[in-house]
Amino acid sequence: MIVAEAVGAALARLGADTVFGVVGSGNFHVTNALVAHGARFVAARHEGGAATMADAHARLTGGLGVVSVHQGPGLTNALTGVTEAAKSRTPLLVLAGEVAASAVRSNFRIDQAALAAAVGAVPERVHSPQSALADVARACRTALTRRRTVLLGLPLDVQAAEYTGPDTTDRSLAYGVPVPLLPQPPPHAVGRLADLLAAAGRPVFLAGRGARLARAGEPLRALAERCGALLATSAVARGLFRGDPFDLDVSGGFATPAAAELIRGADLIVGWGCSLNMWTLRHGALVGDGTAVAQVDLDAAALGAHHPLDLGVVGDAAETARAVLAELTARGHAAAGYRSPELAGRLARESRWRDHPPEDDPADGRIDPRVLSIALDEMLPRERTVAVDSGNFMGYPAMYLDVPDADGLVFTQAFQSVGLGLATAVGAALARPDRLTVAALGDGGALMSAVELETAVRLGPRLGAGLLVVVYDDEAYGAEVHHFGPGGHALDTVTFPPVDIAAVGRGYGCAAATVRRPGDLSAVADWLAGPRDRPLVVDAKVTRERPAWWLEEAFRGH
Repeated sequence: MIVAEAVGAALARLGADTVFGVVGSGNFHVTNALVAHGARFVAARHEGGAATMADAHARLTGGLGVVSVHQGPGLTNALTGVTEAAKSRTPLLVLAGEVAASAVRSNFRIDQAALAAAVGAVPERVHSPQSALADVARACRTALTRRRTVLLGLPLDVQAAEYTGPDTTDRSLAYGVPVPLLPQPPPHAVGRLADLLAAAGRPVFLAGRGARLARAGEPLRALAERCGALLATSAVARGLFRGDPFDLDVSGGFATPAAAELIRGADLIVGWGCSLNMWTLRHGALVGDGTAVAQVDLDAAALGAHHPLDLGVVGDAAETARAVLAELTARGHAAAGYRSPELAGRLARESRWRDHPPEDDPADGRIDPRVLSIALDEMLPRERTVAVDSGNFMGYPAMYLDVPDADGLVFTQAFQSVGLGLATAVGAALARPDRLTVAALGDGGALMSAVELETAVRLGPRLGAGLLVVVYDDEAYGAEVHHFGPGGHALDTVTFPPVDIAAVGRGYGCAAATVRRPGDLSAVADWLAGPRDRPLVVDAKVTRERPAWWLEEAFRGH
């Protein structure tokens, strides 16, 4: 057995059950070994797509994401997807071939470890035939227990060497990945947070990625009910409080007018696994004068990183919520806080963007993206996964398409890269084949990533309930048109002639339709009726008359 085969066998035993990638000579043997030991291999058409598919798959399964790429250009092609995963703290293992140390003139030679470190990933390497399994185990432990993206370099000479380490079938080997113990919040910090909540008359909870990963929805609901707090999330945790009458939905740039008003009126804001960055707090504009701010996070370095705090607590969001609830219960404290029947009634009327429909029709004969999104929301089954690309359009599907729970929105936006949405949707569909998956893209991102339509067609029934690709096509990079154009930006650099994206979809084997008015959506209804055996690409010719509301605030940071 060569080292590459031993590494593949070990990874399969460690739980690498689905692997995405593009195979070349440098990762051929390890990929084959993974498949031979039971892993499912998903061949993408581009390494960037493969990395993003693995990222999305890991987000929805809660396990280890794995992507396999060739050395040199295979890794550089994957780099944007790897960067997104690293910035999102996705537990992703990047298996990358690496030139032998002696191959100093190889055209594939680059400093892969430095490349990984530059984008926030952790560089690791299989060093020798003797240490191979220990090296693999260390990489997996780092990915899973520290929630990091790890690049595991596989030097070609080490891969090809005869494996001389421990028996890979010996179950007594100490290369298993332990479940980390969650840090318990210090008792004095629990007491101080309980003091703040007991004194607050209008508390608001903002839950983020950390709360979603901790499955903290129910403990936070219980604590909020005890102290009268309203509930909101960052965009990546949308759906965590779905169905609660005091759910404000998303805070920040995507917040509805009602949500922004109520968050700004809070006398205490508590971030739970939420970075409280400029997106979530609108550059601090959602923090009122005299509002106290507390933050709970597993990472001490995250506390106060984006906004000054009155209290920072190191702890798991769910465990801390339970501890504070127990403290308030022991004190006999219960308060209505911000909650009232009148407010519940108002939120039932105003807490979703679709409660604010457009009042006029576009003058350019194209469909309003709000009308498009509301119509789709009414047509689609409730059990859905919505994957959203980046761009001027992104708030429409992210906020007008409802989601059933915290797994319903996959928002790969930590790096704000256009072009990741389609691959995100493919990875999400493979993770949750029981749900219809919606890829919401702009025309720029759709054309950047169109090659992965072939991957989606090829996967066919493996995508389960089907893949709907909705392209918000304004024939431009809309953010630049609306937010930089008025200042003298050369619009011919960011606007483009019409493209028949429906024809592009048909060329890859998808069903397709062009939408210019609501009646054209009958094609979507027909596809939803079944059998959904191939993806449907909807080229929605949306108006570009008006800017996206969320970018008015967002571009203050650029």
